[in-house]
Amino acid sequence: MEEGTGGRRMTAQPTGPAPGPDTGSYEVIHLGGHAAVVVPLADFMRLQALERLASTQELEDAEDAAALQEWRAREAGGQTS
Repeated sequence: MEEGTGGRRMTAQPTGPAPGPDTGSYEVIHLGGHAAVVVPLADFMRLQALERLASTQELEDAEDAAALQEWRAREAGGQTS
C-alpha cells in the first residue's frame, strides 16, 4: 500500500512472523523504518479511554511493563548486548 504524505511516498508492508513483542492476532507493519500494529478502531478507542482514566502511577507501570516486554523481545531475537 502506498500513500502520499506531504509530497513523500510511504510504503506499508505486512511482515511475517519475526521475533518481537507478542502482538497476538494484530498485524504488524513497517512504516518509515518503524514497526506499527494495525488494530481495530474500537480497540484503539478503548485504549485511549483506559489511558485517559488511568492514574499517573498506572501509566508509569504500563510504560515500564511495555519497555520490559520490548527488551525481552529484542533479547530473544539476539538484538541486545
